[in-house]
Amino acid sequence: MNRLLTVLSALAVLSAAACSLPEQTPPPLQPHTDQKGPAGPVPPGLERYYGQPLNWGPCAPFATTESDRASYVDPGLECTRVEVPMDYADPQGEVITIGVLRSPATDQPQKIGSLLINPGGPGASGMSTAASLAGSVRNSALGERFDLIGFDPRGIGASEPAVRCLTDQERDAKRLDSDADTSPSGVAETEKEERDYAGKCAERTGAKLLANVGTREVAKDMDVLRSALGDQKLNYLGYSYGTRIGAEYAEQFPGNVRAMVLDGAIDPGKSAIDTLVAQGAGFQQAFDDFAAWCAARQQCSLGHDPKAASAQFQQIVRPLADDPVRAGDGRELSYSDATMAAIQALYAPSLWAQLDGGLAELRQGSGRSLLTLADSYFSRDEQGRYPNTNDAFDAVHCVDDQRVLDPEQRREADRRYREAAPFLDDGNPPSAARDMCAFWPVPVTGDPTAPEVTALPPTLVISTTGDPATPYAAGVKLAEALDGHLLTYEGTRHTVFLQGVTCIDDTATKYLIDLTTPADGARCAEK
Repeated sequence: MNRLLTVLSALAVLSAAACSLPEQTPPPLQPHTDQKGPAGPVPPGLERYYGQPLNWGPCAPFATTESDRASYVDPGLECTRVEVPMDYADPQGEVITIGVLRSPATDQPQKIGSLLINPGGPGASGMSTAASLAGSVRNSALGERFDLIGFDPRGIGASEPAVRCLTDQERDAKRLDSDADTSPSGVAETEKEERDYAGKCAERTGAKLLANVGTREVAKDMDVLRSALGDQKLNYLGYSYGTRIGAEYAEQFPGNVRAMVLDGAIDPGKSAIDTLVAQGAGFQQAFDDFAAWCAARQQCSLGHDPKAASAQFQQIVRPLADDPVRAGDGRELSYSDATMAAIQALYAPSLWAQLDGGLAELRQGSGRSLLTLADSYFSRDEQGRYPNTNDAFDAVHCVDDQRVLDPEQRREADRRYREAAPFLDDGNPPSAARDMCAFWPVPVTGDPTAPEVTALPPTLVISTTGDPATPYAAGVKLAEALDGHLLTYEGTRHTVFLQGVTCIDDTATKYLIDLTTPADGARCAEK
Protein backbone atom coordinates (compact mmCIF):
# COMPACT_ATOMS: atom_id res chain seq x y z
CA MET A 1 0.00 0.00 0.00
CA ASN A 2 1.23 3.46 -0.76
CA ARG A 3 1.94 5.73 2.16
CA LEU A 4 -0.92 8.08 2.95
CA LEU A 5 1.16 11.21 3.30
CA THR A 6 0.01 14.78 3.09
CA VAL A 7 1.71 17.53 1.09
CA LEU A 8 2.51 19.44 4.28
CA SER A 9 6.21 19.72 3.50
CA ALA A 10 5.33 22.77 1.43
CA LEU A 11 3.38 24.46 4.19
CA ALA A 12 6.17 26.79 5.18
CA VAL A 13 5.53 28.84 2.05
CA LEU A 14 1.72 28.74 2.24
CA SER A 15 -0.57 31.06 4.12
CA ALA A 16 -2.39 29.43 7.01
CA ALA A 17 -5.76 31.13 6.67
CA ALA A 18 -7.55 34.11 5.21
CA CYS A 19 -7.90 35.55 8.71
CA SER A 20 -4.12 35.87 9.20
CA LEU A 21 -2.72 38.76 11.20
CA PRO A 22 0.40 40.87 10.53
CA GLU A 23 3.41 38.61 10.94
CA GLN A 24 4.99 38.61 14.37
CA THR A 25 8.48 37.53 15.39
CA PRO A 26 8.04 35.65 18.66
CA PRO A 27 10.40 36.33 21.56
CA PRO A 28 12.75 33.44 22.38
CA LEU A 29 11.16 30.96 24.77
CA GLN A 30 13.08 30.13 27.93
CA PRO A 31 13.51 26.57 29.24
CA HIS A 32 11.02 25.81 31.98
CA THR A 33 9.13 23.00 33.69
CA ASP A 34 5.41 22.96 34.24
CA GLN A 35 3.01 20.42 35.68
CA LYS A 36 -0.55 21.02 34.54
CA GLY A 37 -1.84 17.47 34.79
CA PRO A 38 -3.61 15.37 35.63
CA ALA A 39 -6.53 16.88 33.76
CA GLY A 40 -9.76 15.06 33.10
CA PRO A 41 -10.35 11.37 33.81
CA VAL A 42 -7.31 9.18 34.52
CA PRO A 43 -7.41 5.43 33.78
CA PRO A 44 -6.42 3.34 36.80
CA GLY A 45 -2.70 2.66 37.06
CA LEU A 46 -1.68 5.50 34.75
CA GLU A 47 -1.61 8.34 37.32
CA ARG A 48 2.16 8.92 37.02
CA TYR A 49 1.86 9.41 33.27
CA TYR A 50 -1.23 11.63 33.26
CA GLY A 51 0.20 13.97 35.89
CA GLN A 52 3.85 14.06 34.82
CA PRO A 53 5.76 17.37 34.69
CA LEU A 54 6.99 18.50 31.28
CA ASN A 55 10.46 19.96 30.85
CA TRP A 56 10.34 22.41 27.93
CA GLY A 57 13.47 23.57 26.15
CA PRO A 58 15.04 24.23 22.72
CA CYS A 59 13.93 21.99 19.87
CA ALA A 60 17.29 21.65 18.10
CA PRO A 61 18.28 18.46 20.03
CA PHE A 62 15.08 16.81 18.76
CA ALA A 63 15.86 17.27 15.06
CA THR A 64 16.21 14.02 13.11
CA THR A 65 16.47 15.40 9.54
CA GLU A 66 18.15 18.30 7.75
CA SER A 67 14.82 20.08 7.32
CA ASP A 68 14.16 19.69 11.05
CA ARG A 69 17.54 21.20 11.86
CA ALA A 70 16.57 24.24 9.79
CA SER A 71 13.03 24.71 11.14
CA TYR A 72 13.54 23.77 14.79
CA VAL A 73 15.71 26.86 15.45
CA ASP A 74 12.56 29.02 15.35
CA PRO A 75 12.76 30.92 18.68
CA GLY A 76 9.01 30.58 19.17
CA LEU A 77 9.16 26.78 19.40
CA GLU A 78 9.78 24.61 22.45
CA CYS A 79 10.09 20.86 22.83
CA THR A 80 9.82 18.16 25.45
CA ARG A 81 9.51 14.42 25.93
CA VAL A 82 6.43 12.75 27.35
CA GLU A 83 6.76 9.37 29.05
CA VAL A 84 4.28 6.60 28.23
CA PRO A 85 4.28 2.88 28.97
CA MET A 86 5.68 0.65 26.28
CA ASP A 87 2.77 -1.72 26.92
CA TYR A 88 -0.43 -0.28 28.40
CA ALA A 89 -1.28 -3.75 29.72
CA ASP A 90 1.85 -3.42 31.90
CA PRO A 91 1.97 0.26 32.95
CA GLN A 92 4.59 -0.45 35.61
CA GLY A 93 6.91 -1.96 33.02
CA GLU A 94 9.21 -0.45 30.39
CA VAL A 95 8.83 3.28 29.67
CA ILE A 96 9.25 4.93 26.26
CA THR A 97 9.11 8.60 25.27
CA ILE A 98 7.13 10.66 22.77
CA GLY A 99 8.77 13.72 21.19
CA VAL A 100 6.56 16.83 21.42
CA LEU A 101 6.92 20.29 19.84
CA ARG A 102 4.84 23.34 20.82
CA SER A 103 4.19 26.72 19.23
CA PRO A 104 2.38 28.58 22.05
CA ALA A 105 -0.83 30.51 21.46
CA THR A 106 -0.13 34.19 20.88
CA ASP A 107 -3.07 35.28 23.06
CA GLN A 108 -2.53 33.21 26.20
CA PRO A 109 -5.34 34.87 28.25
CA GLN A 110 -7.82 33.84 25.54
CA LYS A 111 -6.29 30.42 24.88
CA ILE A 112 -8.78 27.60 24.40
CA GLY A 113 -6.24 24.82 24.78
CA SER A 114 -3.83 22.71 22.76
CA LEU A 115 -4.39 21.57 19.17
CA LEU A 116 -2.66 18.25 18.60
CA ILE A 117 -1.72 17.45 15.00
CA ASN A 118 -0.80 14.29 13.12
CA PRO A 119 0.17 14.55 9.41
CA GLY A 120 -0.40 10.99 8.29
CA GLY A 121 1.78 8.17 7.02
CA PRO A 122 1.73 6.24 9.25
CA GLY A 123 5.29 7.21 10.00
CA ALA A 124 5.29 10.97 9.35
CA SER A 125 6.55 13.38 12.01
CA GLY A 126 4.00 15.58 13.73
CA MET A 127 6.82 17.64 15.20
CA SER A 128 8.15 18.46 11.73
CA THR A 129 4.65 19.33 10.52
CA ALA A 130 3.94 21.65 13.45
CA ALA A 131 7.28 23.38 12.93
CA SER A 132 6.42 23.93 9.25
CA LEU A 133 3.01 25.32 10.15
CA ALA A 134 4.08 27.44 13.12
CA GLY A 135 5.17 30.59 11.26
CA SER A 136 1.84 31.01 9.50
CA VAL A 137 -0.48 29.57 12.14
CA ARG A 138 0.83 31.74 14.96
CA ASN A 139 -0.19 34.82 12.95
CA SER A 140 -3.75 33.58 12.45
CA ALA A 141 -6.89 33.44 14.53
CA LEU A 142 -6.16 29.74 15.08
CA GLY A 143 -2.69 30.53 16.44
CA GLU A 144 -4.10 33.15 18.80
CA ARG A 145 -6.36 30.68 20.57
CA PHE A 146 -4.45 27.37 20.48
CA ASP A 147 -1.05 26.04 21.34
CA LEU A 148 -0.09 24.12 18.19
CA ILE A 149 1.25 20.72 19.30
CA GLY A 150 3.12 18.36 17.00
CA PHE A 151 4.03 14.94 18.36
CA ASP A 152 5.99 12.06 16.87
CA PRO A 153 3.95 8.89 17.45
CA ARG A 154 5.69 6.11 19.33
CA GLY A 155 8.62 4.63 17.45
CA ILE A 156 8.71 7.52 14.95
CA GLY A 157 11.06 10.47 14.44
CA ALA A 158 12.31 11.93 17.73
CA SER A 159 10.35 9.46 19.86
CA GLU A 160 12.51 6.87 21.59
CA PRO A 161 13.18 4.06 20.95
CA ALA A 162 12.65 4.32 17.20
CA VAL A 163 11.57 1.67 14.71
CA ARG A 164 14.46 0.69 12.46
CA CYS A 165 14.51 -1.97 9.75
CA LEU A 166 16.94 -0.98 6.98
CA THR A 167 20.14 1.02 6.77
CA ASP A 168 20.27 3.88 4.29
CA GLN A 169 22.29 1.73 1.90
CA GLU A 170 19.83 -1.16 2.20
CA ARG A 171 16.91 1.20 1.49
CA ASP A 172 18.65 2.45 -1.67
CA ALA A 173 19.15 -1.16 -2.80
CA LYS A 174 15.53 -2.06 -2.06
CA ARG A 175 14.33 0.79 -4.25
CA LEU A 176 16.30 -0.58 -7.20
CA ASP A 177 14.49 -3.93 -6.99
CA SER A 178 11.15 -3.56 -8.79
CA ASP A 179 9.94 -7.14 -8.05
CA ALA A 180 8.40 -7.20 -11.52
CA ASP A 181 8.92 -10.95 -12.05
CA THR A 182 5.64 -12.63 -11.10
CA SER A 183 6.61 -16.14 -12.19
CA PRO A 184 6.77 -18.80 -9.44
CA SER A 185 10.51 -18.27 -9.07
CA GLY A 186 10.04 -14.50 -9.03
CA VAL A 187 7.35 -14.79 -6.35
CA ALA A 188 9.61 -17.03 -4.27
CA GLU A 189 12.44 -14.49 -4.51
CA THR A 190 10.12 -11.61 -3.57
CA GLU A 191 8.78 -13.48 -0.56
CA LYS A 192 12.32 -14.31 0.57
CA GLU A 193 13.12 -10.60 0.50
CA GLU A 194 9.94 -9.76 2.42
CA ARG A 195 10.73 -12.42 5.04
CA ASP A 196 14.30 -11.09 5.39
CA TYR A 197 12.94 -7.56 5.80
CA ALA A 198 10.58 -8.64 8.60
CA GLY A 199 13.50 -10.39 10.29
CA LYS A 200 15.66 -7.26 10.15
CA CYS A 201 12.83 -5.21 11.66
CA ALA A 202 12.54 -7.65 14.56
CA GLU A 203 16.30 -7.79 15.08
CA ARG A 204 16.93 -4.03 14.89
CA THR A 205 13.78 -2.78 16.61
CA GLY A 206 12.83 -5.55 19.00
CA ALA A 207 9.60 -7.53 19.02
CA LYS A 208 8.20 -5.71 22.05
CA LEU A 209 8.21 -2.30 20.41
CA LEU A 210 6.91 -3.77 17.13
CA ALA A 211 4.00 -5.27 19.08
CA ASN A 212 3.13 -1.87 20.59
CA VAL A 213 3.34 0.68 17.75
CA GLY A 214 -0.23 0.33 16.52
CA THR A 215 -2.90 3.01 16.27
CA ARG A 216 -4.59 1.62 19.39
CA GLU A 217 -1.54 2.58 21.46
CA VAL A 218 -1.05 5.96 19.74
CA ALA A 219 -4.60 6.95 20.72
CA LYS A 220 -3.80 6.12 24.35
CA ASP A 221 -0.61 8.20 24.10
CA MET A 222 -2.66 11.15 22.86
CA ASP A 223 -4.82 10.96 25.98
CA VAL A 224 -1.73 10.97 28.18
CA LEU A 225 -0.47 14.00 26.25
CA ARG A 226 -3.83 15.77 26.54
CA SER A 227 -3.74 15.42 30.32
CA ALA A 228 -0.06 16.27 30.77
CA LEU A 229 -0.64 19.48 28.76
CA GLY A 230 -3.44 20.38 31.17
CA ASP A 231 -6.37 20.04 28.76
CA GLN A 232 -9.65 18.67 30.08
CA LYS A 233 -10.72 17.93 26.50
CA LEU A 234 -8.82 17.08 23.32
CA ASN A 235 -8.62 19.30 20.24
CA TYR A 236 -7.18 17.33 17.34
CA LEU A 237 -6.27 17.83 13.68
CA GLY A 238 -5.56 14.61 11.78
CA TYR A 239 -4.57 14.33 8.13
CA SER A 240 -4.78 11.13 6.07
CA TYR A 241 -3.74 8.20 8.31
CA GLY A 242 -4.07 10.70 11.14
CA THR A 243 -7.84 10.41 10.65
CA ARG A 244 -7.56 6.77 11.72
CA ILE A 245 -5.86 7.90 14.94
CA GLY A 246 -8.69 10.37 15.48
CA ALA A 247 -11.36 7.71 14.92
CA GLU A 248 -9.58 5.34 17.28
CA TYR A 249 -9.34 8.05 19.95
CA ALA A 250 -13.04 8.89 19.50
CA GLU A 251 -13.93 5.25 20.09
CA GLN A 252 -11.71 4.86 23.17
CA PHE A 253 -12.23 8.30 24.75
CA PRO A 254 -15.42 9.89 23.35
CA GLY A 255 -16.04 11.87 26.52
CA ASN A 256 -12.60 13.47 26.32
CA VAL A 257 -13.15 15.07 22.89
CA ARG A 258 -13.84 18.80 22.44
CA ALA A 259 -13.18 19.15 18.68
CA MET A 260 -11.73 17.07 15.83
CA VAL A 261 -10.90 18.03 12.26
CA LEU A 262 -10.22 14.92 10.17
CA ASP A 263 -8.93 15.72 6.66
CA GLY A 264 -8.36 13.07 3.97
CA ALA A 265 -10.11 10.18 5.67
CA ILE A 266 -9.37 6.49 5.61
CA ASP A 267 -12.61 4.55 5.25
CA PRO A 268 -13.42 2.99 8.63
CA GLY A 269 -14.19 -0.68 8.50
CA LYS A 270 -12.97 -1.22 4.94
CA SER A 271 -10.54 -4.12 4.51
CA ALA A 272 -6.90 -3.47 3.70
CA ILE A 273 -7.40 -4.91 0.20
CA ASP A 274 -10.50 -2.85 -0.52
CA THR A 275 -8.71 0.26 0.77
CA LEU A 276 -5.76 -0.47 -1.50
CA VAL A 277 -7.97 -0.92 -4.56
CA ALA A 278 -9.90 2.26 -3.79
CA GLN A 279 -6.62 4.11 -3.46
CA GLY A 280 -5.51 2.75 -6.83
CA ALA A 281 -8.68 4.12 -8.39
CA GLY A 282 -8.01 7.45 -6.69
CA PHE A 283 -4.53 7.68 -8.15
CA GLN A 284 -5.88 6.74 -11.58
CA GLN A 285 -8.39 9.59 -11.36
CA ALA A 286 -5.61 11.99 -10.40
CA PHE A 287 -3.44 10.65 -13.24
CA ASP A 288 -6.29 11.20 -15.69
CA ASP A 289 -6.62 14.79 -14.44
CA PHE A 290 -2.88 15.25 -14.88
CA ALA A 291 -3.07 13.79 -18.40
CA ALA A 292 -5.88 16.19 -19.37
CA TRP A 293 -3.87 19.12 -17.98
CA CYS A 294 -0.77 17.95 -19.84
CA ALA A 295 -2.61 17.38 -23.13
CA ALA A 296 -3.78 20.99 -23.11
CA ARG A 297 -0.18 22.26 -23.07
CA GLN A 298 1.80 23.03 -26.19
CA GLN A 299 4.16 20.17 -25.39
CA CYS A 300 3.25 17.12 -23.32
CA SER A 301 5.42 14.09 -22.53
CA LEU A 302 2.35 11.84 -22.85
CA GLY A 303 1.04 13.30 -26.09
CA HIS A 304 -2.22 15.13 -26.64
CA ASP A 305 -4.73 12.29 -26.32
CA PRO A 306 -5.64 11.90 -22.63
CA LYS A 307 -7.28 8.54 -23.32
CA ALA A 308 -3.93 7.15 -24.43
CA ALA A 309 -1.97 8.64 -21.51
CA SER A 310 -1.83 5.47 -19.37
CA ALA A 311 -0.42 3.48 -22.29
CA GLN A 312 2.05 6.27 -23.07
CA PHE A 313 3.20 6.39 -19.45
CA GLN A 314 3.88 2.66 -19.41
CA GLN A 315 5.64 2.85 -22.77
CA ILE A 316 8.05 5.32 -21.18
CA VAL A 317 8.64 3.59 -17.83
CA ARG A 318 8.26 -0.17 -18.46
CA PRO A 319 11.75 -0.60 -19.95
CA LEU A 320 13.15 0.42 -16.56
CA ALA A 321 12.06 -2.93 -15.09
CA ASP A 322 14.88 -4.57 -17.05
CA ASP A 323 17.23 -1.63 -17.58
CA PRO A 324 17.33 1.20 -15.02
CA VAL A 325 18.72 4.45 -16.44
CA ARG A 326 21.38 6.75 -15.10
CA ALA A 327 20.17 9.53 -12.86
CA GLY A 328 23.40 11.29 -11.89
CA ASP A 329 25.75 10.98 -8.89
CA GLY A 330 26.27 7.29 -9.64
CA ARG A 331 22.60 6.45 -9.05
CA GLU A 332 19.98 4.83 -11.28
CA LEU A 333 16.24 5.22 -11.75
CA SER A 334 14.31 1.94 -11.41
CA TYR A 335 10.81 1.13 -12.61
CA SER A 336 9.63 1.17 -9.01
CA ASP A 337 11.08 4.63 -8.41
CA ALA A 338 9.59 5.98 -11.63
CA THR A 339 6.10 4.94 -10.53
CA MET A 340 6.70 6.32 -7.03
CA ALA A 341 7.76 9.62 -8.63
CA ALA A 342 4.45 9.75 -10.47
CA ILE A 343 2.50 8.96 -7.31
CA GLN A 344 4.37 11.69 -5.42
CA ALA A 345 3.51 14.24 -8.11
CA LEU A 346 -0.17 13.23 -8.12
CA TYR A 347 -0.58 14.36 -4.51
CA ALA A 348 -0.76 18.00 -5.64
CA PRO A 349 -1.18 19.80 -9.00
CA SER A 350 1.78 22.02 -8.10
CA LEU A 351 4.01 19.01 -8.92
CA TRP A 352 2.48 18.15 -12.29
CA ALA A 353 4.91 20.25 -14.34
CA GLN A 354 7.81 18.49 -12.62
CA LEU A 355 6.33 15.09 -13.51
CA ASP A 356 5.78 16.12 -17.13
CA GLY A 357 9.35 17.38 -17.38
CA GLY A 358 10.72 14.23 -15.74
CA LEU A 359 8.89 11.96 -18.19
CA ALA A 360 10.15 14.02 -21.13
CA GLU A 361 13.65 13.76 -19.69
CA LEU A 362 13.29 9.99 -19.30
CA ARG A 363 12.42 9.72 -23.01
CA GLN A 364 15.86 11.22 -23.60
CA GLY A 365 17.54 8.61 -21.39
CA SER A 366 17.94 10.47 -18.08
CA GLY A 367 16.16 9.68 -14.83
CA ARG A 368 17.46 12.58 -12.74
CA SER A 369 14.22 14.55 -12.31
CA LEU A 370 12.03 11.54 -11.62
CA LEU A 371 14.54 10.25 -9.10
CA THR A 372 14.32 13.62 -7.32
CA LEU A 373 10.55 13.17 -7.05
CA ALA A 374 10.97 9.60 -5.79
CA ASP A 375 13.52 10.76 -3.23
CA SER A 376 10.95 13.26 -2.01
CA TYR A 377 8.38 10.48 -1.65
CA PHE A 378 10.79 8.44 0.47
CA SER A 379 12.19 11.54 2.29
CA ARG A 380 15.77 10.79 1.23
CA ASP A 381 18.04 13.81 1.74
CA GLU A 382 20.99 14.95 -0.37
CA GLN A 383 23.40 13.00 1.83
CA GLY A 384 21.53 9.77 1.16
CA ARG A 385 19.93 9.58 4.61
CA TYR A 386 16.38 8.46 5.31
CA PRO A 387 14.20 9.14 8.34
CA ASN A 388 12.50 6.06 9.74
CA THR A 389 9.21 6.99 8.05
CA ASN A 390 9.29 4.03 5.66
CA ASP A 391 10.16 1.46 8.34
CA ALA A 392 7.52 2.87 10.69
CA PHE A 393 4.88 2.75 7.96
CA ASP A 394 5.42 -0.97 7.56
CA ALA A 395 5.54 -1.61 11.31
CA VAL A 396 2.23 0.17 11.96
CA HIS A 397 0.53 -1.26 8.88
CA CYS A 398 1.50 -4.81 9.88
CA VAL A 399 -0.08 -4.57 13.36
CA ASP A 400 -3.06 -2.41 12.38
CA ASP A 401 -4.44 -4.30 9.37
CA GLN A 402 -5.63 -7.84 8.86
CA ARG A 403 -3.03 -9.84 6.98
CA VAL A 404 -3.54 -11.58 3.66
CA LEU A 405 -1.82 -14.96 3.95
CA ASP A 406 -3.47 -16.77 1.04
CA PRO A 407 -1.37 -16.38 -2.14
CA GLU A 408 -4.50 -16.57 -4.30
CA GLN A 409 -6.06 -13.68 -2.37
CA ARG A 410 -2.86 -11.73 -2.96
CA ARG A 411 -3.04 -12.50 -6.68
CA GLU A 412 -6.67 -11.37 -6.84
CA ALA A 413 -5.83 -8.17 -4.93
CA ASP A 414 -3.04 -7.40 -7.40
CA ARG A 415 -5.39 -8.05 -10.33
CA ARG A 416 -8.00 -5.69 -8.89
CA TYR A 417 -5.37 -3.01 -8.25
CA ARG A 418 -4.06 -3.19 -11.81
CA GLU A 419 -7.60 -2.93 -13.10
CA ALA A 420 -8.29 0.10 -10.89
CA ALA A 421 -5.01 1.84 -11.80
CA PRO A 422 -3.99 0.80 -15.34
CA PHE A 423 -1.30 3.47 -15.52
CA LEU A 424 0.55 1.48 -12.81
CA ASP A 425 0.18 -1.91 -14.56
CA ASP A 426 3.65 -3.11 -15.55
CA GLY A 427 2.26 -5.62 -18.04
CA ASN A 428 3.15 -8.76 -16.07
CA PRO A 429 0.55 -11.22 -14.75
CA PRO A 430 -0.78 -10.41 -11.26
CA SER A 431 1.54 -11.49 -8.46
CA ALA A 432 0.75 -13.96 -5.68
CA ALA A 433 3.66 -12.73 -3.57
CA ARG A 434 2.81 -12.05 0.07
CA ASP A 435 4.17 -8.89 1.62
CA MET A 436 6.30 -8.47 4.75
CA CYS A 437 3.24 -8.52 7.03
CA ALA A 438 2.72 -12.21 6.24
CA PHE A 439 6.05 -12.86 7.96
CA TRP A 440 5.76 -10.25 10.73
CA PRO A 441 7.00 -11.47 14.12
CA VAL A 442 4.11 -10.08 16.23
CA PRO A 443 0.32 -10.40 15.95
CA VAL A 444 -2.23 -7.91 14.64
CA THR A 445 -3.61 -5.59 17.32
CA GLY A 446 -5.84 -3.32 15.21
CA ASP A 447 -9.61 -3.50 14.90
CA PRO A 448 -10.77 -3.76 11.26
CA THR A 449 -14.34 -2.68 12.02
CA ALA A 450 -15.83 0.80 11.82
CA PRO A 451 -15.62 2.73 15.10
CA GLU A 452 -18.53 2.36 17.48
CA VAL A 453 -18.88 5.76 19.08
CA THR A 454 -21.46 7.08 21.53
CA ALA A 455 -21.79 10.51 23.18
CA LEU A 456 -19.19 12.07 20.86
CA PRO A 457 -19.35 15.86 20.36
CA PRO A 458 -19.75 17.13 16.76
CA THR A 459 -16.69 16.45 14.61
CA LEU A 460 -15.67 17.87 11.22
CA VAL A 461 -14.53 15.65 8.36
CA ILE A 462 -13.02 17.30 5.26
CA SER A 463 -13.04 15.24 2.07
CA THR A 464 -11.73 16.21 -1.38
CA THR A 465 -13.53 15.05 -4.51
CA GLY A 466 -10.29 14.33 -6.37
CA ASP A 467 -8.13 13.09 -3.50
CA PRO A 468 -5.78 10.46 -5.00
CA ALA A 469 -4.75 8.71 -1.78
CA THR A 470 -7.90 8.81 0.35
CA PRO A 471 -10.90 8.87 -2.00
CA TYR A 472 -13.83 11.18 -1.35
CA ALA A 473 -16.23 8.37 -0.41
CA ALA A 474 -14.02 7.44 2.55
CA GLY A 475 -14.65 10.85 4.09
CA VAL A 476 -18.38 10.43 3.64
CA LYS A 477 -18.22 7.07 5.42
CA LEU A 478 -16.12 8.41 8.29
CA ALA A 479 -18.46 11.35 8.87
CA GLU A 480 -21.36 8.90 8.99
CA ALA A 481 -19.54 6.56 11.39
CA LEU A 482 -18.78 9.43 13.79
CA ASP A 483 -22.18 11.06 13.24
CA GLY A 484 -20.13 14.12 12.33
CA HIS A 485 -20.28 16.93 9.78
CA LEU A 486 -18.85 16.66 6.26
CA LEU A 487 -17.17 19.57 4.46
CA THR A 488 -16.53 18.83 0.77
CA TYR A 489 -13.67 20.34 -1.19
CA GLU A 490 -13.96 20.21 -4.97
CA GLY A 491 -10.45 19.79 -6.32
CA THR A 492 -7.57 17.39 -7.00
CA ARG A 493 -5.14 17.11 -4.10
CA HIS A 494 -4.50 15.10 -0.95
CA THR A 495 -5.74 17.04 2.12
CA VAL A 496 -6.47 20.76 2.13
CA PHE A 497 -6.87 22.41 5.56
CA LEU A 498 -4.23 25.06 6.37
CA GLN A 499 -2.92 24.95 2.81
CA GLY A 500 -4.13 28.34 1.61
CA VAL A 501 -7.74 27.56 0.60
CA THR A 502 -9.68 30.38 2.26
CA CYS A 503 -13.11 28.72 2.33
CA ILE A 504 -11.79 25.54 3.96
CA ASP A 505 -9.48 27.38 6.36
CA ASP A 506 -12.17 29.79 7.54
CA THR A 507 -14.78 27.06 8.05
CA ALA A 508 -12.51 24.65 9.95
CA THR A 509 -10.92 27.44 12.01
CA LYS A 510 -14.37 28.71 13.06
CA TYR A 511 -15.31 25.19 14.08
CA LEU A 512 -12.17 24.73 16.17
CA ILE A 513 -12.55 28.09 17.91
CA ASP A 514 -16.27 28.28 18.65
CA LEU A 515 -17.49 24.78 17.64
CA THR A 516 -19.69 26.12 14.84
CA THR A 517 -20.22 23.34 12.32
CA PRO A 518 -20.92 23.96 8.62
CA ALA A 519 -24.38 23.49 7.16
CA ASP A 520 -25.29 20.11 5.71
CA GLY A 521 -23.93 19.77 2.20
CA ALA A 522 -21.31 22.52 2.67
CA ARG A 523 -18.83 22.66 -0.22
CA CYS A 524 -15.78 24.69 -1.17
CA ALA A 525 -14.46 24.78 -4.74
CA GLU A 526 -10.97 25.07 -6.20
CA LYS A 527 -10.34 28.52 -7.69
